[in-house]
Amino acid sequence: MFRDVSSCNTYNYGDALYWDSRYIQEAGGAFDWYQRYSSLRPFVRRYVPTSSRVLMVGCGNALMSEDMVKDGYEDIMNIDISSVAIDMMRRKYEFVPQLKYMQMDVRDMSFFPDESFDSVMDKGTLDSLMCGTDAPISASRMLGEVSRLLKPGGTYMLITYGDPSARMPHLNRPAYGWNIFLYNLPRPDFKRPGGCSSTKSYLEPIPITEKGLLPADFVLEDPDSHFIYVCKKMDDTELRNMPTYPLTSEIL
Repeated sequence: MFRDVSSCNTYNYGDALYWDSRYIQEAGGAFDWYQRYSSLRPFVRRYVPTSSRVLMVGCGNALMSEDMVKDGYEDIMNIDISSVAIDMMRRKYEFVPQLKYMQMDVRDMSFFPDESFDSVMDKGTLDSLMCGTDAPISASRMLGEVSRLLKPGGTYMLITYGDPSARMPHLNRPAYGWNIFLYNLPRPDFKRPGGCSSTKSYLEPIPITEKGLLPADFVLEDPDSHFIYVCKKMDDTELRNMPTYPLTSEIL
C-alpha cells in the first residue's frame, strides 16, 4: 500500500545497476524528468534564494542545475547513485565552479554534516525509490537524511507524480519538522480538450485538508499532472507553536 505500483513498471528505479546501464546507453544525452526549469522557475525563485547552498538529489544527466546556474544560483552540489552519470556530468561541467558532483545514495548522505544545505531539490528521486523494493523504508531513510541536512528555514522541494494520499504519509511526519505547501502543475505538453482556456493560477498553493489530502472539490485539469511539495523546515519557535494533525488509518 506504500509502493507506487500505479506509476512503476518492471524496472527497479531504486537500483544503481539499472541507472548505470541506462546512462551508458544514453551517453552524451540529457534528459529532464517531469518538468523543465522554465516551468519550475517561479517556484524555485520564490522559495530558494540564489545565494542558497543547494543539494540536487538524483541529478542524473538533467539540465536543471545548469539552468539554475544560468539563472544566478551560485552553489549546487549534485549527487546521484549512478557513478556513470556522475563521471559524465563531472567531465561536462568541469569548468563550471558553481556545479559540483558526487556519487552518493540519498538513503545515506552521512558524508555531509547536519544542516549543510539551504535547499534540497528532488525531481523524481523519491518517486524512483517508491518504485523499488522496501519502498517505505527507503523513503523514510531518504527523507530523514533530507531533514537532517536542511538548515532551519530551508526548503525541500519535491516534484512528483504522487498526489497527497500517496506522499503526505511519508512527508508529514513530526520528526522532519516541515511546514508543507502544495502546488499542482500540468505536464509541459498538456493541451486542454477543445482548446479550452483556464483562469486557474498554478502559482497559488492548494489548501490541503487537516488530514493532508486534496479538497473534495479540487479538480485536476491534467490527470497526469505533477505535484510540487515545498517542505519548509521550521525553527524551534515554529515547531513549539505548530498544531499537530496525526495521520489516521484511513489515510495510511
